[in-house]
Amino acid sequence: MINDANLDAFKENQEVKEVDTSRKVKIGIIGTGWIAQSHANAYKKLSDVEIVALADIVPGKAEAFAKANGLSGARIYNSDKEMLDNEKDLDGVSICTYNCQHAAPTINALEHGVNVMLEKPFTVTLDEAIAVMKAEKKSGKILTIGFQPRMSDNMKMIKKIVDSGELGKIYYMQAGGGRRKGIPTPFGTTFIEKETGGVGAVGDIGSYSLDMLLEAVGYPKPLTVTGYTSNFFGTDPDYYAKINHPEYAKKFGVDDFAAAFIRLEGDIILDFRISWAMNMDTAGDALILGTKGGLRIPSTECWNGEFDKPLTIYKDIAGSQVQYQVPLIPNKPNEPSLFVKKLRAFVDSIKEGGVATVPTSQIIYNQAIIDGICRSAELGREVEIKIPEI
Repeated sequence: MINDANLDAFKENQEVKEVDTSRKVKIGIIGTGWIAQSHANAYKKLSDVEIVALADIVPGKAEAFAKANGLSGARIYNSDKEMLDNEKDLDGVSICTYNCQHAAPTINALEHGVNVMLEKPFTVTLDEAIAVMKAEKKSGKILTIGFQPRMSDNMKMIKKIVDSGELGKIYYMQAGGGRRKGIPTPFGTTFIEKETGGVGAVGDIGSYSLDMLLEAVGYPKPLTVTGYTSNFFGTDPDYYAKINHPEYAKKFGVDDFAAAFIRLEGDIILDFRISWAMNMDTAGDALILGTKGGLRIPSTECWNGEFDKPLTIYKDIAGSQVQYQVPLIPNKPNEPSLFVKKLRAFVDSIKEGGVATVPTSQIIYNQAIIDGICRSAELGREVEIKIPEI
C-alpha cells in the first residue's frame, strides 16, 4: 500500500508574498459583459490595482457596468481603439469581448505597448491566433490566456504526478466531463450565434479540458485531428421552453457537442469529447494512461475550476493490481478564488517584468486542435495540423 511518504513527494511549500501597494497598476477592461464582472470583482480584491477605464461598443453598456460595480472613477470609452488611443498610462487590459472579437483588440493593445489578459478561448481560428502571436512577439509585452484552473493546487497535482514518472510513458489520454443541459443562454445569444461566438462547446469549455490534459504532458504538438461536431439540442426550439425563448433555436449557429481523435507528438493519443447538451450526465472521467500506471481525474461539467473528488492512481505493485487516491488539497482559510489568483499572477508579471502564466506558445496548440476539430467536422475527414514559425 502506498503510504503518506509517497504522496508527500507530490507536495510543495508555498510562501505568501507581500504586496507592494506604493504604486497602483492601472488596468482597463475591454468588453463589459458577464465575464467582465468576474474580472472587475477580482481586480477590486487586489490592493495594488486600479481599474481606470472601461470600453464597450454597445452604447451605455460600459456606463451601466461602472455604476453596477462601483467604478465611478473609471473613464468610459465606446471602443478599444478609443480607450487605447487616450489612456497613455495603462499597464494592462483584460479583454472580455465575445470570442469573434478576441483577436482585434488584443493586437491593438499589444501594438499600443499594453500587457494583455485575454479570456479563453485564445481566438476562434488558428489564423487569428497566429496573427495575435506575431503582434505579441513584435511588442515584447505580456500576453496571458485566462485559464484560471492553472491556479488550482489540485489541478497542478496532475502535472506533478505525470512529471514524477509514477505513470511511466504516457500513451493515451481521454477527455470526459461535459454538461447534460447547459447551453449558455442566460446572458442572451452572444455565445450561440456564429457571428459572435464563432465556436460553441468545443471552444468555450472544451478549451479547459484540452488545457488540463495537454499541460499535464508538456503541451505536445498536435499532428492530426479527426473531429465531429453537432448541434441537435441548440437548434431545437423545445430546448428553450423553460426560458420561453424558442427563437434562440434559429439563432444557434455553433456546436453543442464535439468529439475528436487527436494524434500528438510523442506517440500520444487524445480521445476528446465535450458538450453543452447531451442525453447523458457525463462523457466520463478524464484518464491519463502510462506504461507504469494510470490516472483517473474525476468528471466535472466544465473543467474550469476545482474538482470535488480525489485523483486515483492505478498500478501493478509486487505482482498485485492496486489503486490509491491522492487526497484533495484543501483551500486555506481566506484563500483567494482561482479567478483572483489568475489576475494576481497577471499583475505580478506586469510589476516584476515576468512572463505569461499561461503562454501563447502553449495555447497555440490548444487553438490548433479546436480549429482542426471544426475543419475536420466540416470536411468529414482527418486533417493535418500545420503551425508556421512565428
